[in-house]
Amino acid sequence: MVRVKAVILAAGKGTRMKSELPKVIHKALGKPMVQYSIDAAMEAGAAPQDICLVVGHKADMVKEIVGDNYTYVLQEEQLGTGHAVKCAEDFIGNEGITMVLCGDTPLITGKTLKKLAETHVEQGNAITVLTARVDDPTGYGRIIRDNWGKFVKIVEQKDATLEEQRVDEINSGMYIFNSGVLSEALSQLSNDNAQGEYYLTDTIEIVKSKGLGEVAAMAVSDVDEIKGVNSKEQLQEAEEILKKRQ
Repeated sequence: MVRVKAVILAAGKGTRMKSELPKVIHKALGKPMVQYSIDAAMEAGAAPQDICLVVGHKADMVKEIVGDNYTYVLQEEQLGTGHAVKCAEDFIGNEGITMVLCGDTPLITGKTLKKLAETHVEQGNAITVLTARVDDPTGYGRIIRDNWGKFVKIVEQKDATLEEQRVDEINSGMYIFNSGVLSEALSQLSNDNAQGEYYLTDTIEIVKSKGLGEVAAMAVSDVDEIKGVNSKEQLQEAEEILKKRQ
């Protein structure tokens, strides 16, 4: 069995939550949001010592609530998703596969992540992107495939042509990488863009252009699973869905 690791992005402040608490420890049905991502990663095969939380805002509070079974790395400045994952470079290493997950997606299931991992390994991919088909893709990065359905690229809304904007398959922000490939791509990541940030999606271009392996995408069957929580209203919606599942 391939060793499964998980890097969970949990450094955000979550200003739209209008609360002093770090976003990821807001509770959904009595459990911190980030714990749902941890549990799903474990269900997909990651041992507690193979789970790393990238923390930032009120890091000590997050550690205290989540507990010390896991690895923590500190992202002192918020310089983009690529930078957050870069902070965990030593943890990622070259062994096995590494899932990159979000600390504010309490609806993701272990079943889906397990399927993503299995698909990744069976297809021999370097990167597998978790995607979803939605009624309204506005604001999300679009998944562009060729005529044969093969993954080509992710295009952000602002860079998308009109035709690309009509695509209804979106990036969930969750991925599986071969650890070695991810480490290699992170070492080449640059922040040479208008925002001066490091984008994790740029690793896809690096992997493709350097011929480091296949990049593929797998769509979730239940679009609710990739919903992120950015406000109290969205947290309430997530709780309703979790209740129904029980």
